[in-house]
Amino acid sequence: MLVEHTITRLNDMRLAGMSEAYSWQREKPNIHELSFDERLGMLVDREWACRQDRRLSRLLKAAKLRLPACVEDINYRQPRGLDRNVIVHLAACDWTRNAQNVLITGPTGVGKTFIACALAHSACRQGFSARYYRVPRLLSELAVAHGDGSYPQLLSRLSRTRLLILDDWRTAPLGPSESHDILEIVDDRSQLSSTIIAGQLPVEDWHASIIDPSVADAVLDRLVHNSHRIRLKGESMRKVEQRPQRTIDQGT
Repeated sequence: MLVEHTITRLNDMRLAGMSEAYSWQREKPNIHELSFDERLGMLVDREWACRQDRRLSRLLKAAKLRLPACVEDINYRQPRGLDRNVIVHLAACDWTRNAQNVLITGPTGVGKTFIACALAHSACRQGFSARYYRVPRLLSELAVAHGDGSYPQLLSRLSRTRLLILDDWRTAPLGPSESHDILEIVDDRSQLSSTIIAGQLPVEDWHASIIDPSVADAVLDRLVHNSHRIRLKGESMRKVEQRPQRTIDQGT
């Protein structure tokens, strides 16, 4: 009766991990060989692990990452200018703690989105909130927000996110309204939060992609000078990954 009462109280206090570990301990005939402190430590460790798992699940759900990527799955075999040491360094997330940015550029299909999502996954593992957007979709949401009056609330949500991922950085020039929206976002985040930018255009061409030169100066000043750069090259990873299958098909 006392055991059932204890388990109920643990669950009522939302200590599901500790409750599970306590039930597991009771099923082990040799558990009494451990000291009270050792058994208590196992209960606490299990509860801590469960909370970490739940927090990571919440952060990843809120991040809406385009790909279920993690740094352990990054392919270094293909020659695309990717330095493993750089990725390992970025995966530690000191750049996120220091409100720095990461700029990933390269041709279509070379793996920019995967790397961006993998770095965001690492940030979520370490407790940082993240949010993924394709730039065209974000600009559409901002346009709607202008019309329905929710623009300040959307900017506020974006500013509170510790890591914002902006994928498919525009190859077509940003118009005046779009440019000012992007400036509002990066200005709110400057020296406070981190941003990952991924796109085909080299960083040197970003200025020309923003019609208003003064806005372009302001945007780039807030993004580029406090950033880590990953310049990818080579052919599409989709093409590379399909080659073994095509070889097998041709040989049958």
